[in-house]
Amino acid sequence: MSRTRPAALAAALLTLTTTALAATTGTAHAAHAAHAAHAAHAATVNYVALGDSYSAGGGSSSTYLNSCNQSTNAYPYLYAQSTSPATFDFQACGGATTTDVVNNQLAPLTSGTTLVSMTIGGNDVGLRDVLASCLLGSDAACLSAVSSAENTARTQLPGELDTVYGAIRSRAANAHVVILGYPRFYDPGAPLCPGISPARRAALNDGADVLNSVIQSEAAKYPNFAYADVTSRFAGHQLCDPAPWLHALNWPIGQSFHPTAAGQAGAYLPALEANG
Repeated sequence: MSRTRPAALAAALLTLTTTALAATTGTAHAAHAAHAAHAAHAATVNYVALGDSYSAGGGSSSTYLNSCNQSTNAYPYLYAQSTSPATFDFQACGGATTTDVVNNQLAPLTSGTTLVSMTIGGNDVGLRDVLASCLLGSDAACLSAVSSAENTARTQLPGELDTVYGAIRSRAANAHVVILGYPRFYDPGAPLCPGISPARRAALNDGADVLNSVIQSEAAKYPNFAYADVTSRFAGHQLCDPAPWLHALNWPIGQSFHPTAAGQAGAYLPALEANG
């Protein structure tokens, strides 16, 4: 019996070791297979990034790639770096309207395009003028500017979005299109927010909600279009929070209320990843 116990123990240890090795090898093989599948998928992705400054990356850097204020901190660039698509065409440009997208950004779209992302609509409703009124004017001027922008969003923007969405679908019939929204700028629960009144903060948030609602409703009309909400992703990082992911008053003023590098990486990039 004294000789069989060590033998049995050795056999048991050998079995456990073999089982553990097999499990480890299986896990490694599974991880390798997942990585290979991800790489194979990325190799078939042809990605085109359209839109305005929120997609170009305005406000996310102190230096830019070109006159469109495209930044290497912008979510399309970060997405391309992390996924290594077969092709990546960065067309988004600061100040762009829906008309600018149709006239200047759609050339790379083809039947081979598989992924398109875009933020658009803010400049069509005069966001820059609204910001100037709310940052530099009175409460009355701010509320009037927001109300006018909301009216434009409800009455004119749907047709403008239909034009650009239809053009994208026509040129890239096989693409999955991710339309990203805009942040709510202020944390309504922040106890202190110097420099801007509660009325103006609430008005700007309401204006963002109206804009996003119109964008989402129009995107829902198109096959293979997905609306990606970013408002919840900025929660805790809005203006007047301890670590905001948005600029307040910034120079040039057009970059005010735009995402910082942290906002691009922490809010916009995950929104695209979740819907891309």
